Amino acid sequence: MDYEVFLLSRIREHYLASGDNQTAIAVGLQRTGAIITSAAALLVIVVGPFSLSSVSFTKLMGVGMIVALVVDATIIRVVLVPATMKLMGPANWWAPAPLRRLHKRIGLDEGASVNSSPATSSGEFELVKN
Repeated sequence: MDYEVFLLSRIREHYLASGDNQTAIAVGLQRTGAIITSAAALLVIVVGPFSLSSVSFTKLMGVGMIVALVVDATIIRVVLVPATMKLMGPANWWAPAPLRRLHKRIGLDEGASVNSSPATSSGEFELVKN
């Protein structure tokens, strides 16, 4: 799940900046490739010793997790997600009307910068006590 959060957040950021779905997908893959590969390799290293266990169930879990990590970090991230997003085009960014209204009411906007009050023009956050 973390891989997809990294990937989709970078794709969304570039899509909001450029408006071009195909370029956003390519840039998102390019910018997240190294971090996702590193995270997958780290998890394989952590889970790898399970496959060396003498207990067959633990060995099975270790091998299964390694295979799942490799498939997720390569085939799904590199092939399936970008291909699906390319086929869907602008439908990638569709949201149901109630969710769009809630999103606008709460004021969440991925493309906007953090608003700072006039007292904190340096960009620091101001602590507000209720």
